[in-house]
Amino acid sequence: MKPVGLKIAMLAVHSCPLGDLGTRDTGGMSVYIRELARELGNRGHRVDIFTRLHDREEQGVSILSDHVRLIHLQAGDACRMDRLSIYARLTDFQRQLEDFARSNHLEYDLVHSHYWLSACVGSRVHRSWEVPHVVMFHTLGAVKNAIGVGEKEPEERIASESALVEDCDCIVAATEEGKEELVKDCNASPDKIAVIPCGVNLDLFRPLDKSASRHRLGIHERERVFLSVGRIDPLKGMERFLLSGAYLKNAIPFKFLIIGGDERDQPELQRLMQLSRQIGIQDSVVFGGRVKHEELPLYYSAADALVMLSHHESFGLVPLESLACGTPVVATKVGGIEGRVRDGETGYLVTTEAPSEIAEKMCGLLSRSNCRADRTRSIRASVAGFSWGKVADAMIGEYARLLNGGHGTRISRPADV
Repeated sequence: MKPVGLKIAMLAVHSCPLGDLGTRDTGGMSVYIRELARELGNRGHRVDIFTRLHDREEQGVSILSDHVRLIHLQAGDACRMDRLSIYARLTDFQRQLEDFARSNHLEYDLVHSHYWLSACVGSRVHRSWEVPHVVMFHTLGAVKNAIGVGEKEPEERIASESALVEDCDCIVAATEEGKEELVKDCNASPDKIAVIPCGVNLDLFRPLDKSASRHRLGIHERERVFLSVGRIDPLKGMERFLLSGAYLKNAIPFKFLIIGGDERDQPELQRLMQLSRQIGIQDSVVFGGRVKHEELPLYYSAADALVMLSHHESFGLVPLESLACGTPVVATKVGGIEGRVRDGETGYLVTTEAPSEIAEKMCGLLSRSNCRADRTRSIRASVAGFSWGKVADAMIGEYARLLNGGHGTRISRPADV
């Protein structure tokens, strides 16, 4: 039996769900929290999302949607802080959280933590409140360190994640690959892990007219546009993307449109700009900066393909958004993407780091001769089962199982996914 009217404390300590997407601390996790909470609220459950106060202009309590509130708590100065500095302030955050609940006479049925910093707080309050604790790590420090790209994750994170898998009642992984990483790198019990894929807002992400989209963005009709969306981070494989341009420049007129990043990404951005000059494609590369989430369908619809060559992804919401807009994807086989991109049908999966072969895959998409309208419909239909409503239903099923003392059948993924 599904629970009715649950009261859920959702923790997102380091990253506000309303933060600027595409910046260093705000990405797919923020979309996930916002969309899941909205769907839970639509089903009559009450969700309070607790995050750290990042700016003094942020409201203490704000309404996000029906039955969903965002609550900012002060832990340290109201400014951007690196994650180890936030780690040192987690006790302050915990006190603020418990004081807020006590002063407002709130009792929660369960705690749902996102990322390791939140889970550290969740592990403390779930014991004092005597309620189940659900954790979604989104990424693991040990996995990132094993890849060896970008900054090394601190020992505090590695040790915390290993301890947290023992302490919590349930771990949610977005992919089977993520489940295997939890077992291998954190010694998590497989029986404690529920695999629930992420979703996509099919109302927001839908095909728009390609010519009209290009006109609005100032893109020439004859240009071949390859789009990248996400943080400007070495882990995202942007260097691979640019190097493939060296093999495209003598074949087709193209534009690389790179969306994402903020002022804190300047060193990496400058490095990528310098690389584009070295290989002679600087006139074909546009670094578009941050774009509002609701404007992304315009970019997906204007592009001939999305290219995502990440070294690692916990799930990869961006390819799902692109496919929902009817735009094919070229992507590395990470984060369960091979379960969403149908190789040779809705895009191509990359198994090599060779820029020439990546460029070949990109050109392969352009040579497809089937009707554009039919192809767009077919690509969108391939992700029709990935709605956030189905994700919420699967999550509610897991909540019900925990509140029933861990008994009942686990639904590991949304139906039809």
